[in-house]
Amino acid sequence: MGAGDFVERSQGFIENLTIQEIPRETAVAFIREYHYSKVIPRLCVYFLGIYHENQLAGVVELGWGTQPLQTIRKIFPQHELVTADYLEIGKMCFLPEMNHNQYFGSLALSTLIKWLRDNTGCLFLYTLADGIEGKCGYVYQASNFYYLGSFKTSVYRDSQTGEKIHPRSARILLEENARIDGVKKRHWLTHAFCEYKGIEKINGLMFRYIYPLTKEARQILRDYPCYVRNNYPKDHSLLFQKRVSNRVYETIQQPQFDKNTCRYNTQNYNR
Repeated sequence: MGAGDFVERSQGFIENLTIQEIPRETAVAFIREYHYSKVIPRLCVYFLGIYHENQLAGVVELGWGTQPLQTIRKIFPQHELVTADYLEIGKMCFLPEMNHNQYFGSLALSTLIKWLRDNTGCLFLYTLADGIEGKCGYVYQASNFYYLGSFKTSVYRDSQTGEKIHPRSARILLEENARIDGVKKRHWLTHAFCEYKGIEKINGLMFRYIYPLTKEARQILRDYPCYVRNNYPKDHSLLFQKRVSNRVYETIQQPQFDKNTCRYNTQNYNR
């Protein structure tokens, strides 16, 4: 396909894209079918459906992470921004056939950005790319998001089932770990407890991106020259480590997870 054909085809595609709020139940069912992580964030504001020729082709959940105010103020420490100044993409997924046509993701984001400008007063759209899943955020790079840098994160994996256990889903395990150790509380599972339970602790990176929705947002970004629209992370930037003893990690290949096992990641999806 030549450059002209690509532009013509993608333009026709975006003209056939629409976005609208959809029922939570519809969005959750779609996410559970097509997203690699089945756990829905707690602080949800919008469930949006992306339609192509009247077919639901994608779903975006918008809200915030566990520390909304701290997140935006850590990103912009020179400004007194508040939670209402941004929304975060908690979940975004598309039909499998849309993931491989080279442009649907970027066009979906363009449609989403227009919807946010028309329907909210937010300054920014914020998102994370999950490096533990091998994702550097190429769709955000193609959509000209600002790259904010990366930070190290950890998850657990059941060595028998391959289930990926997010630390926020490990409350019952943490309580058991604390009881065994005779302490009041554990924030992270100890290596000894993980060996006893057959659980691995894996480190990786999260990549942070942000998109300005208004002129004011663009002016704010000028005060943070370290946030750039180039020098994006690529596959060689990914990091995978597994804990092999207390505070000791070794580099491993990208870990694989069983997305359909929910022994520990239980959640009431109807709430």
